[in-house]
Amino acid sequence: MSRPALVFIGFMGAGKTAALVAAREAGLETTEVDDLMERALEMPIKEAFEHHGEEAFRQREAEIVGSLLEGADGGAIALGGGSVLSERVREALDRHTVVWLRVDAEEAWRRIAHSDRPLATSADDVARLMEAREPLYRQLADVVLLSRERDQTARALPSAMALADLPQGAKMLWASSASGEYPVFVGPGLLDADCWPMTRRRFCVTDAAVGPLYAARAEPLEARVEVEPGESAKSMAEAERVLRELANAGMTREDLLIALGGGVVGDLAGFCAHTYQRGVPIVQVPTSLVAQVDSAYGGKTGVDLPEGKNYVGAYHLPEAVIADTSTLVSLPREELVAGFVEVVKTGLLAGGDLWEQVRSIESLDPSHLDEIVFACAGYKCEVVAADERDTGLRAALNLGHTVGHAIEAASGYKRYRHGEAVGLGLLSALRLSEAPDLHDEVEAILSRHGLPVVLASEVDVDEVLSALQRDKKRTAEGVGFVLLSEPGEPRVGQILDPAKVRTAVEELRK
Repeated sequence: MSRPALVFIGFMGAGKTAALVAAREAGLETTEVDDLMERALEMPIKEAFEHHGEEAFRQREAEIVGSLLEGADGGAIALGGGSVLSERVREALDRHTVVWLRVDAEEAWRRIAHSDRPLATSADDVARLMEAREPLYRQLADVVLLSRERDQTARALPSAMALADLPQGAKMLWASSASGEYPVFVGPGLLDADCWPMTRRRFCVTDAAVGPLYAARAEPLEARVEVEPGESAKSMAEAERVLRELANAGMTREDLLIALGGGVVGDLAGFCAHTYQRGVPIVQVPTSLVAQVDSAYGGKTGVDLPEGKNYVGAYHLPEAVIADTSTLVSLPREELVAGFVEVVKTGLLAGGDLWEQVRSIESLDPSHLDEIVFACAGYKCEVVAADERDTGLRAALNLGHTVGHAIEAASGYKRYRHGEAVGLGLLSALRLSEAPDLHDEVEAILSRHGLPVVLASEVDVDEVLSALQRDKKRTAEGVGFVLLSEPGEPRVGQILDPAKVRTAVEELRK
């Protein structure tokens, strides 16, 4: 049986030629479709467009590229930017590992502005073509490289090549930001596959519910430290206990810490990894929906104080994220739907196709969430790539969290799951955004999945407002809210009239 090839797709100027250079240096035989087309047509591509027209060119391209992909036996291939327009090509890509080199329209035009591209003679051309082709790239991609750096492909290549040996349905993102980069694997059955990024000794932090289910799949482990499930584990006292257990087990800087569990375990273990001996590598292995779509990525770690959520923390990027979506099947229904709130939030922030996909979900089947997890992870990693340290764009990810965190703190982190509180926070944020139609639609979505849309009577509004004033992102000007009137158009750092905020929280009672 022929081996799958590594096939690079993407827009003009995305770096496919540079990717082939990296593939050759890795020992792969390489083929560039543009060169193949020019040899077959006996003229440069620009002349072929002018002489034959685009329709005839695409027909010939479909024949040549389709035949190449159907007969390929390993190696690396770089397609032309428009090759994916052919149905034959798209079908032939199914057995290969498809790597999408993602570039935005502005960057693509910067790279190709002075080149000879027949279909892209202006920034408007690039934007129009990008809008038409990007859904195809996204649909076909097994691997997505998010950074603007052309030379990152060489660093991501070993992880991309390993994908062919992972379970069917596995996908990979290459996350990159100011402090570093790492692979993100998403798909079913990953804990039963060999996708660990390093061969160091492994130590594990997990909780008493997840550990018995999945810790054996992370073996061999030098030691396993368990915490109690729930937000109460995110405390300074528990962090000290975990750190001391790791020390007593003999963990060193050369070893690897595994965070196996949901968002609480990821935050706590990440904080411990950052502080233990001034920093040890960590692999995030999220097993909850909220962690797989959001909290496992980007390096934010922390623990709570009685005064506020995540008041003590640090940035500590993982060495890798392994999101085995088959673990979602073991989640209690209440935890699954609470995690779905982060999916709703991500869809609202991203807008476009992702929001359309999210709003159309009628019921949550934990065995069919692979695509939505991968899409949400991609959005989160893209935001972090642009703003790792939360100085601008990343603040948008707090949509719904400002009031949500205050509700958690006011109720002692016991009345609501994190996602449930954020859901209420989303409703407040949309009311503050003066987006009544969107508010009502999100309220209906939350209700449809059995999530609370009314603030419990035992949660005191004044306590919520008091906790709001202790929000860790508060500045001298006040608490900055994330508002959103239309999906895909968040506004960050909005300082609001306290009376208006009170009204929005009080209206959660109704």
